[in-house]
Amino acid sequence: MHRFTILHTFPAILLLTAPAMAQVGPDYERPALDATDRFKGVTWREANPSSHLPKGEWWTIFRDPALNGLVERASTNNQEIKAALARFDQARATARMTRANLLPTIGVPLSGEQQRTSANMPSAFPLDGLRYDGPAYNALLDFGWEIDLWGKIRRGAEAEEANALAVADAVHNVLLGIQAEVASHYFQIRTLDGEIHLVREAVALRGEALKIARARVIAGAGSELEEAQSETEVATAEAEISQLRTQRDQLENAIAILVGANPSSFTVPVNAKSLPSPPRQPSALPTDLLERRPDLAAAERQLAAATARIGVAEAQYFPSVSLMGNGGFQSGDIDLLFDPASLMWSYGPKIRVPIFSGNKNRFNLSRSQAAHDEALARYRQTFLSAIAEVETSLSMLRHLQSESASLQRARTSAERAADLARTRYESGTSPYLDVLSADRTALTTRLASVRVSGKRLIATVSLIKAIGGGWEKAKTTDLPLTTPDPAARLNSEEGERGGFRKLFKRRE
Repeated sequence: MHRFTILHTFPAILLLTAPAMAQVGPDYERPALDATDRFKGVTWREANPSSHLPKGEWWTIFRDPALNGLVERASTNNQEIKAALARFDQARATARMTRANLLPTIGVPLSGEQQRTSANMPSAFPLDGLRYDGPAYNALLDFGWEIDLWGKIRRGAEAEEANALAVADAVHNVLLGIQAEVASHYFQIRTLDGEIHLVREAVALRGEALKIARARVIAGAGSELEEAQSETEVATAEAEISQLRTQRDQLENAIAILVGANPSSFTVPVNAKSLPSPPRQPSALPTDLLERRPDLAAAERQLAAATARIGVAEAQYFPSVSLMGNGGFQSGDIDLLFDPASLMWSYGPKIRVPIFSGNKNRFNLSRSQAAHDEALARYRQTFLSAIAEVETSLSMLRHLQSESASLQRARTSAERAADLARTRYESGTSPYLDVLSADRTALTTRLASVRVSGKRLIATVSLIKAIGGGWEKAKTTDLPLTTPDPAARLNSEEGERGGFRKLFKRRE
């Protein structure tokens, strides 16, 4: 009777003490970062990664409808983004599976078999050659529940949830990278369109100069050298157009892949209009913009996961306690299987005390601690890289702005020099070589001015990417909803991918 009471009260005692159960291993704390007081010319304070903060549709600040359409297509159809989302689905499912280990498992094993027992089997009473030879039928209910006394299961669930959040941050990192790459390629194409337009204008002007040179040769006022030089300039400019168009075609194909389109049927319309000035960035970049960098947030989540896994390793040193039980009907005659006399059961606690494992637990703990140190170093390295990328982008923007102003002055003076050289040549006071030299200089400065304008836009995109995606705060950040692939297996869960707060909620 005493034993019966203990077996009955043991589960109740465990349930009452569950809230006070220990949880071994260190709790995660964000490590301090060695942050400078300022960027070079921009206000700065210590980082606090928070990739869940709003980013907004940052590409719309360029006010280019064609760019808006391309980025939106890439966000919906890019295959790398879809692959990243599939990795998130795997990590989320793994986290849910780990959390489910906190619950008991119940099964109903049904079996029907033919068996023969040994006549010499150990027995508390003499068998005298008796044995059973015949069918055996079982209809049982199995129950198992490991009591998480030391937090091993909870730490494991904590690690997998942090890992799932890191994978979600990785999705945003891929998304931001794809969007920035589309924008950069698009502005390179816009730059090439401007260059091609300028070179075509030069071809037209040099064609007129060639006609004039030929007329002068026929009239006896010019030399064949001038005619040959004019033909050379026309052919050289036409060859440059072919080179520029080759570069444009390569970038167009790259954008096609990014937006998930077939390059054979994809085109970016030609737009030779002057490139817009880059949007003005705030004079002070608040830290919460840099804090939203998804790679920085992912590195911190991985550090949190590694910290939790130390607790899992430490819990291996402690005893594990499980409640086990099974019961049901057992009979050698299927007609009597559910007879009350066929009822059987067994239940009780199962305790496993680790005594010797060949130091596997110690080595596993050392490995977990080393993994934590690796994640810590990666987190700090990611933070330093983030600051360096912002500094580099800001530096590029400052120097490109100065270069643009200088080139604008050079372009104005070069165009004036070309006009003067042409006028002096037509009046017979200057050789044709002066016209060629002035025209080349003018075209070079025009092309350089267009290229710098494109570089300034691309540098702005790089800055936006470096600070985690735009400096406007308009709406919450959700995982992207991509266009379902007809051959995909998990299209039904597209709607489950919301913000981080919805990460582990299941839609009923």
